[in-house]
Amino acid sequence: MKGAGLLALGLSMVAFSGAIGGNAAISQLPTVNDAAVLDGMPRALSEYGFFSDMREQTGSHDVTSYRLNTPLYSDGADKLRFVYTPAGESFTADGEGLLQFPVGSALIKTFAFGAGDERQLIETRVLLHRADGWLALPYRWNEEQTEARLALAGARIPVTRPDGSQISYRIPNKNQCKTCHSKDGEVVPIGPKARNLSADWLAMAEQAGTLASIPQVERRLPLWEQRDEVSLDAAARAYLDVNCAHCHQPGGGASNSGLDLRWEQDDPHAIGIRKPPVAAGRGAGGHAVSILPGQPDASIMVHRMNSIEPGVAMPELGKGTIDPEGLDIVSRWIAEMGQ
Repeated sequence: MKGAGLLALGLSMVAFSGAIGGNAAISQLPTVNDAAVLDGMPRALSEYGFFSDMREQTGSHDVTSYRLNTPLYSDGADKLRFVYTPAGESFTADGEGLLQFPVGSALIKTFAFGAGDERQLIETRVLLHRADGWLALPYRWNEEQTEARLALAGARIPVTRPDGSQISYRIPNKNQCKTCHSKDGEVVPIGPKARNLSADWLAMAEQAGTLASIPQVERRLPLWEQRDEVSLDAAARAYLDVNCAHCHQPGGGASNSGLDLRWEQDDPHAIGIRKPPVAAGRGAGGHAVSILPGQPDASIMVHRMNSIEPGVAMPELGKGTIDPEGLDIVSRWIAEMGQ
């Protein structure tokens, strides 16, 4: 896993360059508009001041880039992730789980296809931590790639992916954002968990004064691009934790299913092994259990992952295409159970 450490360290040094040692060039970057983060619904992404260069997605002062070890699949889009914490404030770690951000913080995620001059920015989603909780808002980029406008009603956008395939990409509306970012009826972040961030990034955050203290992480999610270098169990469980567990956990939007797909869950029945569905229907595809060891093609989980049909496809939101890599890793994991 040496390559993973070097990759994470390189990203960390870029993310926190200038945050340590008082780099003059970084300190002269534009600052974030705290009033926009804390109140109202700005019509344009630029009003927040998150980026010193919108097109290049260069963060302003106190806006830090980060990556997740295992990312959520969104029709193959690249994700450019940033976190903003108000000056003088820091976030804390709740064990291996979600980082806890102070009021006035923001999580920013831009979805893009392509690279270099051909890169197309599609949407930017922001999570704003306000006194009354988190607010999720989607912003749609214009064709000129100079600005993103608030898209409360969502949108459908034709996109040509780098492999040449064409899709109808869906920007969620404001209420759909809450569908995934909901636990116990409250809007919450779902991505930046300590177990899904590199140890180097967390250490740099602590050194920069952005993280109060480094949490102890016993089992970190593997880097997705190195999934073939770890066990099938680790790779598949990481994928399910990131792509499914925000709904399939106690307090999540699909808690009534009885499935708990969190990384830390170790009860075989809870993660779906030989577990019948709560309500059999079209989504079950005629199969009896969520996971039938040794038989991925007879498992409801694989059936639903391998569909884009409304009422069958899982996840229900956030994808309009099948994730071949995720489907492969989960299918091989189930097949291995029978060996």
